[in-house]
Amino acid sequence: MSARKQQLLKTHRRNKRLFLLAALVVLALLGVLVAWWLVPLLLVAGWVAHEAWFADHLFYAPGDDYHYQFPLGTPTQAVTLTAGKAQLSAALAPGETLILAVHVRANWLGRWLDPYVRVGDDRQDFERGVAGRRYLNLSGQALALAEGQLTIEGHFCRLAAQAELFCLSNPDYAEQAVMILAPHADDAELAAFGLYSRSRNVSIVTLTQGEIEAEHYQRLGLPGSEAARLKGRLRAWDSLAVPLWGGVPASRCVQLGYYCLQLPAMAAEPDKAFGSRESGESDVRSVRQHNPLLLPADSDGVPSWRNLVADLVQALEHFRPQVVVTPHPELDPHSDHVATTQALHQAIALSSCKPHTLLLYANHLHDNDRWPMGPAGNGIALPPAIEALPADPLWSPLLSPAVQLDKAMALGMQHDLQGRPPLKKRVRRLIQQLLAGRRWPATGEDEFFRKAVRRHELFWARRLPD
Repeated sequence: MSARKQQLLKTHRRNKRLFLLAALVVLALLGVLVAWWLVPLLLVAGWVAHEAWFADHLFYAPGDDYHYQFPLGTPTQAVTLTAGKAQLSAALAPGETLILAVHVRANWLGRWLDPYVRVGDDRQDFERGVAGRRYLNLSGQALALAEGQLTIEGHFCRLAAQAELFCLSNPDYAEQAVMILAPHADDAELAAFGLYSRSRNVSIVTLTQGEIEAEHYQRLGLPGSEAARLKGRLRAWDSLAVPLWGGVPASRCVQLGYYCLQLPAMAAEPDKAFGSRESGESDVRSVRQHNPLLLPADSDGVPSWRNLVADLVQALEHFRPQVVVTPHPELDPHSDHVATTQALHQAIALSSCKPHTLLLYANHLHDNDRWPMGPAGNGIALPPAIEALPADPLWSPLLSPAVQLDKAMALGMQHDLQGRPPLKKRVRRLIQQLLAGRRWPATGEDEFFRKAVRRHELFWARRLPD
């Protein structure tokens, strides 16, 4: 996390403590000077207001601009928003991924209800109180845009009359040989189910078992270590079996069997073994029996960084991908995700297989745990970029309603996305539904069913040197 984000978090926590202290003083005075029963009543009202409007984890100011840079030579043109429609200043430049930069400002209702923009038949949501430069995803709307018929209207917010359109051209990467790196079971589905379900030549490599946080399985009467081993076996099975729902056979899927949250430590000490924090295991071969190829670490089972990189080299040389899908190292802060892409770069340097493109994805964010914001099934506006990211092209393929449903069902098969949320989260959702108008999908209760099942998938296409 950058120094700026750390300062925002520090300020947020300080302001919250000061607010609570002031509120306690006011409540105490009211209890003494007015009536004691006001104190519990106001405490309940304050808690409900917090859950409805102030519980989002947003570690930047809604008035901050997002800062995106695109490669030199990216076609761009001015767009005028008038009478609820987008009017181009010139003929639409070629490109399947269309990004509209526009200043969005919430009105007074947009501080209590999620402000959003209707883009034709799509909807893209933003932060409450938004007042800055944002990036709408117009991918899939090119025909209506070119004909001057694309409606763009703010709800609980106003849009500036002048905007800037970026047109980004990409090949259809689904037509090339693709390898997807998933730090954990379900990462491939969350980021790229739509991509891999239509790819003719795709492989999926999952790096970890996903064995930690197995308290749910302790309800079966298992001690902690056995519960973790069971969860690791189940999620390893998910990584091999669930892709079949998207047309990827187990012969194209590999489970490496390393341990959750240990990848950064492995990277720091490449020759040292790092077993599971919770299961007590330290042999990666325990979940490799269904792999379709032999890997270097099969000889000793040691969970070391050196073995991980060697396994990735072998997977690259076996499947020979032209494109590798992997977590965005600057945008996705999960430590295992960052380490996954680090390991990939080391493996490519050692391998005879040289992919030409990385498709980078973000399943987690530093700044905003609700992104993509808004209900499931809608488009994906660009995520917060308060500090500028590298100037990578974007690729945002469309998912039909049928593919979105299949993606939701694939997530439903993942053991880590099953089960009910904690009671506190269920109560918060009910309050937000009643008071803030938020909605969650019927396909599943985990937050990823809302965030990941969308009209678009979104990748940063980073070219690798020849």
